[in-house]
Amino acid sequence: MLPYWRLSAYYFFYFAFIGTFAPYFSLYLKSLSFSAWDIGVLNSLMQVMRIAAPNVWGVLADRIGAQTPIVRFAGLMSIVGFALFFFTESFAGVFCAMALLAFFWSAAIPLVDSLTLSHLGSETHHYGRIRLWGSIGFVVAVLAVGAALDRVPIAGLLPMSMATLVGILVCALLVPEAPTRPHHEDHAPLGDILRRPHVRALLVACFFMSAAHGALYVFYSLFLVANGYSTTVVGWLWTLGVLAEIGVFIAMPRLLRIGSIGTILLACHAFAVVRFLMIGWGVESVPVLVLAQLMHGATFGAYHAASVAAVGRWFGAKHQARGQAIYGSVSFGAGGMVGGLLSGYTWDNLGAPLTYSLSALFALIGALAIIAGWRGLGAGERCHDDSENGGER
Repeated sequence: MLPYWRLSAYYFFYFAFIGTFAPYFSLYLKSLSFSAWDIGVLNSLMQVMRIAAPNVWGVLADRIGAQTPIVRFAGLMSIVGFALFFFTESFAGVFCAMALLAFFWSAAIPLVDSLTLSHLGSETHHYGRIRLWGSIGFVVAVLAVGAALDRVPIAGLLPMSMATLVGILVCALLVPEAPTRPHHEDHAPLGDILRRPHVRALLVACFFMSAAHGALYVFYSLFLVANGYSTTVVGWLWTLGVLAEIGVFIAMPRLLRIGSIGTILLACHAFAVVRFLMIGWGVESVPVLVLAQLMHGATFGAYHAASVAAVGRWFGAKHQARGQAIYGSVSFGAGGMVGGLLSGYTWDNLGAPLTYSLSALFALIGALAIIAGWRGLGAGERCHDDSENGGER
């Protein structure tokens, strides 16, 4: 039976940590007098570790045939790494703490995605119904923390973040291992899967989509505060984006049944081009910011759900953990690192509008990659149940 609530609770706390940490940690680093470049480097460590770490853990999980022991160990070591923030304020100390936290924290979500898809079996189009609880966790955290930081010093961010990591560990202990189901791609070597044009197109597009989001995740909160917005308003704008994301997750089963992966991803990248130009050049207009945040439903929600479903379909059960790890490494790891580091450089040297214009350019390149691989990503690759995996059309 599907452990819906245990999986949902894990996603809730995992993304509650992101909602606590990601929008506000740059403000904490700025309070330690770090430069924009320092902040960009420190935040990019989360992406750097997501390049290699998930692949290490994914290979191990596929070899031992189990994900939950690694997920639980990663939860425990994430707490150990984060605890170091309480004892250091130097760049070197924060760097080491961030690296340790990121190495273990980044290991978990590709494995949990693999677990979720394995539990769903042929019902993978319902992934969004479980994953949306992560978005709800993000909303709860970002609103609560944003309001709290209007009343308490920024250092209060540390215990609030630690509480969500403890929640992740508790949920990791409750999530059961998934049964292994045969898949028509299980006979295919991993290298052969990665050489397929539509798989390469997906990974290239995901790289550039994550790179496009680099400036958003690192500097969006700082950008808004610098333009006179309170942390409460910042929290509400982040929340608006995630509410749009939740709506898309609810609608994804229908979207994945009627639309091809290529169509969905191309639309997501087109929205991203427009969204980042609006943020960079329209920060003084609240309606512009609101509309830009509503586009998060496409630029992350639909994009991520379609990508995870595609990996689940194309990599099979045998390579599922490594497939999700490769997707996470290429997109959130390498793409996020490039986007974060470049935005750290351009923020001081070119300014915010041009930095977000660069984000729009990255999204455009991703769209071109999708068009180049359109044949494999087109109508014949719809990601819904079919006779091939025992579902219904």
